[in-house]
Amino acid sequence: MDYYAALFLCLCLVTAQSGTAEASQESLRWMEKMEMPHKGRISISFAEFIRGLENRLLNASFQGSNLTLQTSTIQTLVFKLGCDFAGLSLNSVALKPVPQAPVRHAMQFPAQLTRETCRTRPRDLRLICIYFFTARYFQNDINASLLNNYVLGAQLGRGHVNNLTEMINISFWHNQSLEGYSVTCVFWKEEASKHRWGVWSPEGCRTEHPSPSQVLCRCNHLSYFAVLMQISPAPMPAELLVPLTYISIVGCSVSVMASLLTILLHFHARKQSDSTTHIHMNLHTSVLLLNVTFLLSPVLAMPSVPESACTALAAILHYALLSCLTWMAIEGFNLYLLLGRVYNIYIRRYMLKLGAVGWGVPAFLMLLLLAIKSSAYGRHAIPIFDSQENGTGLQNVSIHLSCLHILAVVNSTAVNVGCWVRSPEVHSILVMGYGGLTSLFNLVVLAWVLRTLHRLKSRRGQEKALSTRACRDTITVLGLTVLLGTTWALAFFSFGVFLLPQLFLFTIFNSFYGFFLFLWFCSQRCHSEAEVEMKMEACSSSQTML
Repeated sequence: MDYYAALFLCLCLVTAQSGTAEASQESLRWMEKMEMPHKGRISISFAEFIRGLENRLLNASFQGSNLTLQTSTIQTLVFKLGCDFAGLSLNSVALKPVPQAPVRHAMQFPAQLTRETCRTRPRDLRLICIYFFTARYFQNDINASLLNNYVLGAQLGRGHVNNLTEMINISFWHNQSLEGYSVTCVFWKEEASKHRWGVWSPEGCRTEHPSPSQVLCRCNHLSYFAVLMQISPAPMPAELLVPLTYISIVGCSVSVMASLLTILLHFHARKQSDSTTHIHMNLHTSVLLLNVTFLLSPVLAMPSVPESACTALAAILHYALLSCLTWMAIEGFNLYLLLGRVYNIYIRRYMLKLGAVGWGVPAFLMLLLLAIKSSAYGRHAIPIFDSQENGTGLQNVSIHLSCLHILAVVNSTAVNVGCWVRSPEVHSILVMGYGGLTSLFNLVVLAWVLRTLHRLKSRRGQEKALSTRACRDTITVLGLTVLLGTTWALAFFSFGVFLLPQLFLFTIFNSFYGFFLFLWFCSQRCHSEAEVEMKMEACSSSQTML
């Protein structure tokens, strides 16, 4: 009888152990399934995979107080906790090494972690920690990278743990230079985006740097945590925001009125216009569109406005900037033809071709970008830092709006938000690169025109009137070309000792850009009317003599 009882007990133990092994193997198989490539997978599938892994770990049966499973890019730990929990410290040094995680990491949980749960539902608790050593499951629209590509997550049972007074410490060590980057501790906020299953948010977390090789995140809740790295071209002190904001708003508003008045005066004149005047009016129109969309940008970037509206405005704003830059280059090209062909231009359907380039090329680039990567447009934040604090906060500058003005919205958080290009690659190519090419082209044209006019003025045996005209043309061309492109080259001087003067000069010149064009339009109109009067007087004098 004792023999059969012992045999029955052994069978029960073997069955229980096999059941425990099967439960843990099911979680391991799920982790391996997550790592398999899935063609055509949409972002919501990542949420299903992660929630499925959480459920399997919470339901897994195992002997002892903890369970550890891992694959090449995922490591999971499960702990059985009681209401007498006194805290827990985990360090990757004490865990089994993971091939894809050569750099250290750690998590420290305070004793307060289980206090609220034990007060409402006293029972055995289960803490699961899931470490991802790849960012593929947490795709986000923010153009930034994750430090070491580490995402460290923790969950207590099936409930939510937040608003802790004793912080959870998550440490990320690294062996790379963070110079030029803004580093921020963030957590994965689920269901906060229409296009993704979550977004990275810094709420409830504080970023500290205990040593040059460590980033410490102190958070008051449980979630999936990471360190977000964003490129910071240069810092902008918070105290500069207010004056730059006022300059931008006043300058853009004045430019809107000036551009609108110029266009109305042109149509009111009802005179037969040449191609040069048509080019001027197209430039004024693009500047008007640029300033109007810029002023609307902070308004449509407010949280209460649908994201689609901000995306659309960002695309229009980018299109307006590209059109403005293109018409600047067309002004330079037309100026070259005026002097290079001795004031005689005839190109079949000249304005139609220029219009296709000035308006069509920017439209093609903008629509192509929307089709390929629509997430490149949207709400764009420019966090700044207080010069009285240390430099650990997010940093950026006005130039990140690239060849635009300071994106200015004064608020209590000292963070400017507007609708603009969010992709650093697009910003570098289709904003800075495009603007740089147009500025370079206009500078080359300026140099060539000044050289040509100087030779014209220096010719021997020419009439004095011709010399006077050459001098006047030099002043006109210099003023025109400076206004139509040269000031935008200041965008490339946002470094070192040039940063502070560049911010103010760039903001002043380009915010009042439409107003300067208006002054030039008025001077040209007065000059044209003066020439007409002189010709009429000369004609009257000749008739009187006859």
